[in-house]
Amino acid sequence: RPPVVVLVPHPRGLDALAAVDGVTPLLYDVRAEPPEGAETAEVMVIPSHPVDRVLALIDRLPALRLVQTLSAGTDTWTGRLPAHVTLSSARGAHGPAVAEWAAATLLAVVRDLPAFAADQAAARWNPHVTETLWDKRVLIIGAGDLGTQLRARLEPFGPRITMMARRARPGVTPMADLWTHLPAQDVVALMVPLTPDTHHLADKGFLAAMKDGAILLNAARGPVVDTQALLAETRAGRLRAILDVTDPEPLPPDHPLWHAQGVLVTPHVASDVPQTDARTWQVAAAQIAQYARGERPANTVG
Repeated sequence: RPPVVVLVPHPRGLDALAAVDGVTPLLYDVRAEPPEGAETAEVMVIPSHPVDRVLALIDRLPALRLVQTLSAGTDTWTGRLPAHVTLSSARGAHGPAVAEWAAATLLAVVRDLPAFAADQAAARWNPHVTETLWDKRVLIIGAGDLGTQLRARLEPFGPRITMMARRARPGVTPMADLWTHLPAQDVVALMVPLTPDTHHLADKGFLAAMKDGAILLNAARGPVVDTQALLAETRAGRLRAILDVTDPEPLPPDHPLWHAQGVLVTPHVASDVPQTDARTWQVAAAQIAQYARGERPANTVG
């Protein structure tokens, strides 16, 4: 079998695939004409945008059999690829950084650091007692890489953690038990992919079932949360929220979420650390190596 031609959107991809047996990486620019030899490419590593140009290029590649993303989320591409093309994600590349962001922002809110920062800016000495994560009840919805990484980072702080996913397994509670657990939680962390089942998972009824003063943390995708329902709860002062993702996104300057009571917003930066790019290409290379060996990539979606 001749080497598998793999289209890569950045020179880093050439370096990442250089040591993979049975693979020939080929650099392309999604905004330009396909390079010579692209018609033989079986694998394409895709950037996150522009989506329309990526999809148009995919339609021009007759030998294409695998599309590899550089993100863990694949909702942009699910159901939009030709039937003969498999989709594989970069699941596992972003977990440490996203979990670190989640732990950092949760600790900041629980220990009231935004208020202390405002006091410092005003040169105001205002000591006061804060909450602690110790003995808090934390529900992590999503027991994949992101969720398990978050659990590992929170455990040293002493909360009581429940992991939840679609299916029960050792240490993981099924989503069917959501309504039994939700009302008792001090923190609910959303670490799930965006799918038809998780769209508006945190809707009006979900949020109403959360206890007074609880914190909703969203490190998944913006549409996993019903923004208007969340605004109603935060305006009433009943719930707090920590959001790295929003709906809409980017969040317009005049959007009420920016100034909502008890809401901390960061601009989709949870995984933006220097090591993420290298980790992402390592995961992508491993998936492509599996394909080149005739195996099904471990991160295949669907």
